[in-house]
Amino acid sequence: MNILILGGGGREHALAWAAMQNPKCDRLIVAPGNAGIAAIAECARIDVLDPAAVVQFAGDNAVDFVIVGPEAPLVAGVADALAEADITVFGPSAAAARLEASKAHTKEICDAAGVPTAAWWRFDGPAAAAAHVRMNGAPIVVKADGLAAGKGVTVALTEAEALAALEALDGPVVLEEMMTGEEASFFVLCDGEMALPIGTAQDHKRALDGERGPNTGGMGAYSPAPVLTDEIAALTMERIVRPTLVELVRRGTPYRGLLYAGLMIEDGQPRLVEYNVRFGDPEAQVLMMRLGAQALDLMQACAEGRLDEARVNWADDHALTVVLAAEGYPGTYESGSEIRGLDALPEDSSHMTFHAGTAERDGRIVAIGGRVLNVTARGATLAEARDRAYAMVDAVEWPEGRCRRDIGWRALDG
Repeated sequence: MNILILGGGGREHALAWAAMQNPKCDRLIVAPGNAGIAAIAECARIDVLDPAAVVQFAGDNAVDFVIVGPEAPLVAGVADALAEADITVFGPSAAAARLEASKAHTKEICDAAGVPTAAWWRFDGPAAAAAHVRMNGAPIVVKADGLAAGKGVTVALTEAEALAALEALDGPVVLEEMMTGEEASFFVLCDGEMALPIGTAQDHKRALDGERGPNTGGMGAYSPAPVLTDEIAALTMERIVRPTLVELVRRGTPYRGLLYAGLMIEDGQPRLVEYNVRFGDPEAQVLMMRLGAQALDLMQACAEGRLDEARVNWADDHALTVVLAAEGYPGTYESGSEIRGLDALPEDSSHMTFHAGTAERDGRIVAIGGRVLNVTARGATLAEARDRAYAMVDAVEWPEGRCRRDIGWRALDG
């Protein structure tokens, strides 16, 4: 089978790695890819936001299956165009992808379906939202009502923080009640009718140890998430995921692909924070590490409407990933610094370094992004996975990079 993966970050490297473990994969192309992906697959330059260009490339290269990594191509209608061209695609339609493209749309779905979530208010612009904040105060959550690569959210504890966050936004805004509890991520495959949970994780959004500093795209993650017990997972399916899927079918936009439910859990009760319409990054790295080759089978069954035949075979293991980021991220940072020591790192079913913002220049691996490497390990316990991951981190020679040293603290300190 010839496979095309769209995207070029750590998530896509993890998806590519998992696909390559499966004997079904005859040829793998990733667009645009990165330096790490180029070591295991072909990389191609196409405009992944242009549905016609993606369809043309897939046809020219006899692609059998397309996996869409990031959300932007989905919102742009790439999955729709591929489906119309009879090319099997893993990823929802543009209409279904509005679950991530519009926070207000998701809230409307939740209200219609009776999904437990935070109280919310939508405004056409920051000025009207600021007036609401001045009248009602804080704490409050400020969200850009559109795609923001996981960074368009500010949990404002004070009125001043909320107003500052609004000054940085342009366009529609959603304000939400600040929920309390512990956050976790729940991942479900949906084929329009069936829904199959495929794992849990917790990530670390803040830039600095101790959950300090600004929000980022994610500085590390681990799986499974102990807070998301079997009982809470069952409640999530019953009260959140299935009602959402039923409402989407009622509206004529059935969901097919990966549905990522961000949850807030308090006193054993889950509430929805938000939906994403693709694997999280860096949560995909730990999920793929645990799923391995079967990930491709599961995604294909989802895309072909065969989830009733699918089963997830979990090992009793744990995975943890540490993000190495450029100094200054998520603010201003420099590109072009060389990363050494990668060749000496182990690469096997328990140790992988997934590349994100990297490129190869004159035989050297250099950093070209904010989040640059995802150093990932499996272990029989979370502590073992953490120790393996940080041993790899310490072997990387990159003075211009930094990482958090407390990934997994919630589960390990509990």
